[in-house]
Amino acid sequence: MLKDILAISGFGGLYKYLKKSHNGIIVENLETQKRMNADATAQVSALEDISVYTNEGEMVLEKVFKAIYEKENGEETLNPKKASGKELEKYFEEIIPDFDDERVYKSDMKKILKWYNILHKLDMLNFDEQESEEETGQKTDEKKDGEKTDEEKQGSKTDDPGNQDKS
Repeated sequence: MLKDILAISGFGGLYKYLKKSHNGIIVENLETQKRMNADATAQVSALEDISVYTNEGEMVLEKVFKAIYEKENGEETLNPKKASGKELEKYFEEIIPDFDDERVYKSDMKKILKWYNILHKLDMLNFDEQESEEETGQKTDEKKDGEKTDEEKQGSKTDDPGNQDKS
């Protein structure tokens, strides 16, 4: 779900990774569809790599978004620009009861809620699809005793001179 979605420091909103350029990457703003070059010195963070500190460790952003989604019954969340610091903290206590309030700042909370609302507005929060993909992925990875994996089958095919690369 969060694959190729980026946050770029100094630029508001979220961006989709398109391709590499000679001096950085080409991205597209999710809301405006305007493309730009994020140069190599830009601080770019992939949403799938972002986590929220908890007292027990860290919680990946996707799980945070899912907790918000469940709390809001699939609707938008509160407007982070209008929420006070106390409201933000109370909200985060509801969705992540053990979040580390010393390391998760109000600005982080605002960004997370803003990102959630952007992804919600663009209908990019597809938790049901992801769960079904995980379930089917687990079933296809399982094999019966004595059954060869795809890699093992590929290995036996490369023994055939007709299937080898001609370099």
